[in-house]
Amino acid sequence: MKKLIKIVSCITALSLLALNLVACKGNSNAQDMKYIKEKGTFVVGITDFEPMDFKNAKGEWVGFDADLAKEFANTLGVKIEFVEIDWDNKVLELNNKTIDCVWNGMTLTESVANAMSCSSPYCDNAQVIVVKDEDEDAAADPDNFKNFKFAVEGGSAGEEVAKEKGYNITSVQTQADALLEVSSGTSNAAIIDLLMASAMIGEGTSYPNLVYTGRLTKEEYAVGFRKGSDLASYFDSWYLETARNGIVNKIATKYSIEAAIK
Repeated sequence: MKKLIKIVSCITALSLLALNLVACKGNSNAQDMKYIKEKGTFVVGITDFEPMDFKNAKGEWVGFDADLAKEFANTLGVKIEFVEIDWDNKVLELNNKTIDCVWNGMTLTESVANAMSCSSPYCDNAQVIVVKDEDEDAAADPDNFKNFKFAVEGGSAGEEVAKEKGYNITSVQTQADALLEVSSGTSNAAIIDLLMASAMIGEGTSYPNLVYTGRLTKEEYAVGFRKGSDLASYFDSWYLETARNGIVNKIATKYSIEAAIK
């Protein structure tokens, strides 16, 4: 009997140990803030996406998201580092800890929400179709889209909506590349974020002969952290306080997107 009790006790102890290990593993991201403070850097995954993240004449990353991210890093007491990523691999980069968050005008979709712990939405957006001004009339009739070739950023909300609608698409690395496809005539149209279209096409830009049509979607931006990360809830509190202090509006006004912020 004693031998049986010892065996049962051992099994129980091992079971509890296993449960504890699983629990620890499951909560491995719950102390992300501590992890970032200990390493002393906050690594932000981005793409070249004006007006959210782009390089100025000095080669420094600036933009609404970039400037806010710098404020956030200051709050954490760490240095900031921006890393350009392949948008298709953003979840992999995050889980492998190559980056600590995705902060780049990221549309809050179901797939994003399932793969990351996301902040509350902080900015409104939409997907729009960009064409050459000479094709604006043709783009006004959706029946013509069956003859169009659309350029979209791989892994983006634009690609997602294009696939849903059954459009003929070419996936490129960035939204800027999608614009280049249209400008060069390689594609008939591109599907990109409204905020980017507002900043990068039309009179006074590098693409004066490009225009965008009506909105295909209504969307919101969020910042993505590792699943289970304590930084998501911390960000929400920080953002509310930063907005109350007028810092959010000041940065938004600098990049002419104040009408889109929450």
